[in-house]
Amino acid sequence: MTRSIAAHPFGDPQTVEVAADPTDPAMVHVTWKVGAADDLTLLGIHLGVLPEDRVMLDGAIDYDEGDAALVQQAPEVHSYLLEHVEVAAGGQSCDGRVDASGDLITDGADLVFTCSQPVASATVTVSTLTDLHPAYRALATGPDGQHQVYGADAPVHDWALGAATGATPGSSTGASTGASAALQIGGVLGAVLLVVVAGTLVVRRRRQATPITPNP
Repeated sequence: MTRSIAAHPFGDPQTVEVAADPTDPAMVHVTWKVGAADDLTLLGIHLGVLPEDRVMLDGAIDYDEGDAALVQQAPEVHSYLLEHVEVAAGGQSCDGRVDASGDLITDGADLVFTCSQPVASATVTVSTLTDLHPAYRALATGPDGQHQVYGADAPVHDWALGAATGATPGSSTGASTGASAALQIGGVLGAVLLVVVAGTLVVRRRRQATPITPNP
């Protein structure tokens, strides 16, 4: 008998990291991590990697420590990720592959997408686990502090990667930005010091100008 599969979307959320490739501006990296072990077990049941009788009658999932290793090594998981994580640039889909997949809770799976041209802005679609339950969410981060919460109601987001200007981590553009920030901070600190020095001089002048009344 087929039992209904109950998801557990209210625990630790899955996470996604979007990044440009430091050597190839036409590549985009997306690192996906599952939220918790029971979510990984549920995914394994959904994909047929684990038997359906692992779901109890009350909807609870019976999982053990060996589930993670079985699921993360299964080719079905790689196919699932490439179906539910997509990247497009310039209106064209980018070819994806699973480049590395370790512990899906701590290390995650690194998906690499190759686009037809250098990517300045990428449209990334993430719908992992929302096909199991619409309450699932994925907390996503990108370059320069960008962030997004993916969900069934918001599966698509545009990310600025800066490839069109040739900006890569450690590039001269980043160095110029850092230098500019340093100059601005230096200017602010310099202004503060000038105010302090000026205030000290004013106090000294006032003390010098105040007549001293001798004691009777």
